[in-house]
Amino acid sequence: MARDPLFFLIVIAVAVVVGILFTGIGGFVTGKNDGKKSNKLMQARVIAQFVAVAVIVLIVWLRSKG
Repeated sequence: MARDPLFFLIVIAVAVVVGILFTGIGGFVTGKNDGKKSNKLMQARVIAQFVAVAVIVLIVWLRSKG
């Protein structure tokens, strides 16, 4: 599975979500994020999370077809 290029696509998609999440959490901890930036980070995380889930579902669907 680790040699599968589609596996790396899943890893990249999840890493983007985690990166956005940690950026937002770091802003809350340090108090550097204002309301607008926090809201934009939350929107970006939701979109990235949707894309990651869609990629995972698509790959699972493609693998189940044979």
